[in-house]
Amino acid sequence: MVVNRRQLMAGAGTAGLGFALAGAMEAVFAGPATAASPKAFRGYGELVADPKKIIDLPPGFRYTVFSRAGKDALDGGGVVPGSHDGMYAFPAGIGRSVLVRNHELSPGTSIPAVPHRPGLVYDPACPGGTTTVTVVGDRLLGQVPSLAGTYRDCAGGGTPWRIWLSCEEAEATPATEAVLTKKHGYVFEVDPFGRLRDAAPVPLTALGRFPHEAVAIDPRSGVVYLTEDGSKPYGLLYRFLPRRPLGGAGSLRAGGKLQALSVPAVRDLSAVHDLHTTLPVTWVDVPDPDATTVSVRAQFEDAKITRVPKAEGIFWSEGTAYIVSSYAEKSAGAAADHSGQVWRFDPKRSALELVLRLEPGGRFDGPDNITVSPFGGIVLCEDGDGEQYLVAPSADGTPYPLARNAGSGSEWAGATFSRDGRWLYANVQVDGFTVAITGPWWRG
Repeated sequence: MVVNRRQLMAGAGTAGLGFALAGAMEAVFAGPATAASPKAFRGYGELVADPKKIIDLPPGFRYTVFSRAGKDALDGGGVVPGSHDGMYAFPAGIGRSVLVRNHELSPGTSIPAVPHRPGLVYDPACPGGTTTVTVVGDRLLGQVPSLAGTYRDCAGGGTPWRIWLSCEEAEATPATEAVLTKKHGYVFEVDPFGRLRDAAPVPLTALGRFPHEAVAIDPRSGVVYLTEDGSKPYGLLYRFLPRRPLGGAGSLRAGGKLQALSVPAVRDLSAVHDLHTTLPVTWVDVPDPDATTVSVRAQFEDAKITRVPKAEGIFWSEGTAYIVSSYAEKSAGAAADHSGQVWRFDPKRSALELVLRLEPGGRFDGPDNITVSPFGGIVLCEDGDGEQYLVAPSADGTPYPLARNAGSGSEWAGATFSRDGRWLYANVQVDGFTVAITGPWWRG
């Protein structure tokens, strides 16, 4: 059954419910605007075809490609590995950014693996990991491996203490178990500034062992929110209550409590259709975060928790977390069909609000990674069918194109902004490169 706002209010009462526009979607890159006359985002115009057939952009924008898989050299030897995925830009001085970038590589891949240098390797049988890339604008200064020996490093998230959390989107199968030397499905810390002095990578086991997708941290409370891209059954949205909140590099190793999302009367978020429907949220303790015998998401009866088909990106901005469900299909067991949802979670109200829903058959589909600009606007990375876009939605839920992969059908991933908002960095995964985009953002 598709759930609408009226049914929810009638079924759950009005406590904890509200219907307010998401403030961070008022403009993607609006310049100064008075409270009396806010600038509503209406896109940057139709994209201009790139004569090089790499990236189509709006008028006045330009791009630079760098850090190409299998072609460009890493400092100290080796080449840039493939399958570029999640990424985050840490400020490192005026105009300088340090990008920590995931590589979603599995055992047996033919794509170049992350070099296994001493001190960086978790499992010698795995080719995944991260690279750290230093840039000034679109000028590359250096690139090195920073985590190796991990399995399908998909997305992750930055922390308030400038640590990247790399997520393994991994569940062992009989084929992979035959070659793996350690358990996988964990979150790992990557320090772009050299504060950790580990002899080898340390998995954050208390954050759970499951197909992790992305992470976001509330900078006021230190609570960690995590998404799971799982099926049969569908994955969950989690929060982790650390013993040492906001404790800095290495603090999450002290452990804490892992909990799963529960929305009364809604067992599958795909059932919600109406924009700005707001749901009261509770949390349920996870019995066995390390999934000793049963996967974490299978440890619950469906009546106890709320499932999220294709839970993907999550990003913290202005006191709330934006959470992506990439798509849902009734034919695959979901409650309803959609081509993408974005939810906004407000911890003060303990409520989820639906702020974007893409209907099947539209121009855009399959949002995956998500970021929010320093000016407060959302950018989504498409991993859908057909053409692949960077998408910027407006406050009324209208999606606009920001960039198009003109070279292939490969997904976008890892969109992230420089601190000053001048540069948007993103990855084209299968083609294996990172791109820096700049232009007249103030026109938005």
